[in-house]
Amino acid sequence: MDERILKWLFDVKMSIDEINEFFHNEEKDFFKYRNNLMLKRAVERNLEIIGEAINRIITRDDAFVEKISNAKAIIGLRNHVIHAYDNISDENIWSILINHLPKLKIEIDNLIQKEEK
Repeated sequence: MDERILKWLFDVKMSIDEINEFFHNEEKDFFKYRNNLMLKRAVERNLEIIGEAINRIITRDDAFVEKISNAKAIIGLRNHVIHAYDNISDENIWSILINHLPKLKIEIDNLIQKEEK
């Protein structure tokens, strides 16, 4: 695997881990999330990093579109957060955190582990 791709995979992993760490000492509660501007911005920033890293990965090697579920949607989310910042739905971001981020974490961890063997 290209060293740059591996670096970007680690960037995705670090951003996912950082998002999870934001909720480490408490249960994930949508209403607390929605009312905490600093937490929302921190989560959004990490989602931007994830989307940009995945964009770089598939630009370099389009085979990763098949290896990372919803790669195009993740990039689309990044673009939405950056360019339509005034129209971000807290409910959509929360759904991504609860329903999609855990699956992405598993996929990224597996891709990294395959490379380390």
